[in-house]
Amino acid sequence: MTDWIIQTISDLGYVGIFLVMLAESIFPPIPSELIIPFAGFAAANGDLNLFGVLATATFGAVVGMLPWYFAGRLFGLGRVKWLADRYGRLLTMNADEIDVAVGFFRRFGPLIVLFGRLMPIIRTLISIPAGLARMPLPLFLLASTAGALIWNTFLTLAGYILHEHYEMIEVVLDPLSYAVLALVVLVYLFRVVTWKPAERPQ
Repeated sequence: MTDWIIQTISDLGYVGIFLVMLAESIFPPIPSELIIPFAGFAAANGDLNLFGVLATATFGAVVGMLPWYFAGRLFGLGRVKWLADRYGRLLTMNADEIDVAVGFFRRFGPLIVLFGRLMPIIRTLISIPAGLARMPLPLFLLASTAGALIWNTFLTLAGYILHEHYEMIEVVLDPLSYAVLALVVLVYLFRVVTWKPAERPQ
């Protein structure tokens, strides 16, 4: 995958950055921790413009979030609650908890999306509850763009400064990705074990 990412950016420049970041936002296993630092390295070499890299990477990331957002919006909260009534232990939430979570998301959604975009794995999945909560599209785009821009600026500048040692960023951040994934799995397993059905009125 590493060779494909580097080759795509080397051959296609900004278009390559856009396409790879688009894919990264749709498929979490593709690491932005390698994509953007290499683009920053290319900017340091004079092959690309630093601000062009930032703009293209952020645009690709935001466009890539939209399929998950619309999937959540089209699937709908009603269907999720229907699934929770029947397969709640697998979903680790009952219908009442879903209502609480959606209410919380509707209240603090922009902040959740913004900070979620700074976390490996979470930055892709966060678009789904935004869609389920029917967060207004302009607000979702604003929060997503802000989060993606912060993350991309950090990675681009790191690759720009480290220059030919840009791979060091992946070495440092890769364990963080695995730690976040392990935490998500542990929380899921805990929720499966402790899940209780929604209380029904007598």
